Amino acid sequence: MSGFVSFVGSGPGDPELLTLKAVARLKAADAVLFDDLSSGPILSHARAGADLVAVGKRAGRPSPRQDHVSQLLVDYAQTGARVVRLKSGDPAIFGRLEEEITALRTAGIDFEIVPGVTSATAAAAFAGIPLTRRLAARRVQFITGHDITGGLPPDLNWAALADATATTVVFMPKRTFPTLAQALIAAGLSGETPTLMAESVSTPEQRLVRTTLAELAHALAQDPGKAPALIIYGPLEDGW
Repeated sequence: MSGFVSFVGSGPGDPELLTLKAVARLKAADAVLFDDLSSGPILSHARAGADLVAVGKRAGRPSPRQDHVSQLLVDYAQTGARVVRLKSGDPAIFGRLEEEITALRTAGIDFEIVPGVTSATAAAAFAGIPLTRRLAARRVQFITGHDITGGLPPDLNWAALADATATTVVFMPKRTFPTLAQALIAAGLSGETPTLMAESVSTPEQRLVRTTLAELAHALAQDPGKAPALIIYGPLEDGW
């Protein structure tokens, strides 16, 4: 007997940013395995009696191993359950989706992916800025601010990341951003490049900081803080 797994994007945190399909899958699920940033009011859409299992990972906190999370998905589905794997933002963007899909395919379990609003587009929306700008920002690139060791990935494309005509979004960036900014400036990007740090996007704790690349790097070197955040830099708008 084999169940079915829905990888569902919960958006950045505001339950009103859930898609109709995401809500429908939550209401039908026998079990919901959720990330930290997908908890709270979003889980109110889960049906009464469903198993709610926290499997989120946060930097500097005890977290379940990825192979354990993948095995939980398989174990639930093999009982015939309808399972929702609730991931913050969009499941396909820095959500370790591939590892969980591989585990399901190996076990012969069917799945679907329900996309969600990524925190990058939500942050830009709440800041009132576009991610692309005609003639000024014709390309958007998403990168992660840390690798499996917690440090800055060593194989980043510095020429691409220092491109002043691209908008760059850095996920999980706060602890490594001072090092990243130093490397970007060394690669030719101006320290005055407009930069937005968005913390706890779309939640009551949301905080948007409009600054420059160099100023934000200096501030985070002093105190990165604990709130989840992303950083956007590039030709964000005139008069920044």
